[in-house]
Amino acid sequence: LSPDCSFTCHYRCRALVRLDCSGPPGAGDEDDGNEQVLEKDTNVDEPSEWEKTELDQAQVEQRIKEYNSQINSNLFMSLVRGRRRAGGVTVPCPDPTHPLTGVLQNKDGSYTGFIKVQLKLVRPVSVPATKRVPSPQAGRPHPQGVKRRTSFYLPKGTVKHLHILSHTRASEVIDALLRKFTVIDNPRKFALFERSEKDEQVYLRKLGDDEQPLRLRLLAGPSEKVLSFILKENETGEVNWDAFTLPELHNFLLILQREEEEHVRRLRHRYARCRQKMQEAL
Repeated sequence: LSPDCSFTCHYRCRALVRLDCSGPPGAGDEDDGNEQVLEKDTNVDEPSEWEKTELDQAQVEQRIKEYNSQINSNLFMSLVRGRRRAGGVTVPCPDPTHPLTGVLQNKDGSYTGFIKVQLKLVRPVSVPATKRVPSPQAGRPHPQGVKRRTSFYLPKGTVKHLHILSHTRASEVIDALLRKFTVIDNPRKFALFERSEKDEQVYLRKLGDDEQPLRLRLLAGPSEKVLSFILKENETGEVNWDAFTLPELHNFLLILQREEEEHVRRLRHRYARCRQKMQEAL
């Protein structure tokens, strides 16, 4: 570790931790300013205009046709015409005349499609460790029950397309994304947000666990400006601080102080650059 490293760790966990001090890729100050300006008006409580829109099956079919006619890729939506039995499991069957027997009529207007989710995570995520971590003492194994994990930053701007059903919930989308990247963190640490641009301002709203992202995608249309999905940390603020010990609380305060100092340093550096550019222009 370098002399100015601010890493804090319990002594029993030290041998289980590996650090990458390079930070997340592309986490320079240049991008911070653009993001701050872009989301200058953020509102997580304002509901979408289409949030309460209800469609019958005929309207769903018409919306799907309109949606597919507006996209320039093969990420189409399709109405699930029926369901078939395959090995005792009921699976979607887009074609009601499928040669397999046991076709069931689809009466709920279900459909399938793709959603695009941008991962916008500030903190590192944990994945299962791929290499054996050396023991603090040679020849002495780690205690049983200790799960080895590796933490790293996902590349900035990581995007994932998911093929889901219309009744797939936001919580299930989060679970699927974590499985795609083999992330073993608790899914409750993350939240799915809808992002929309209106009048040169950006609005963010956290989706409820039971909301259906593909339904929102169909109602909003394919435009990313009208609606896009972002996975972020779940900053609920609902922390039971009484459940922590005094040493843990002191450690949290120390970490918060260091994060605050780092944030202030970046702000000062950004404004210093702006001041320098203005002076050069003069």
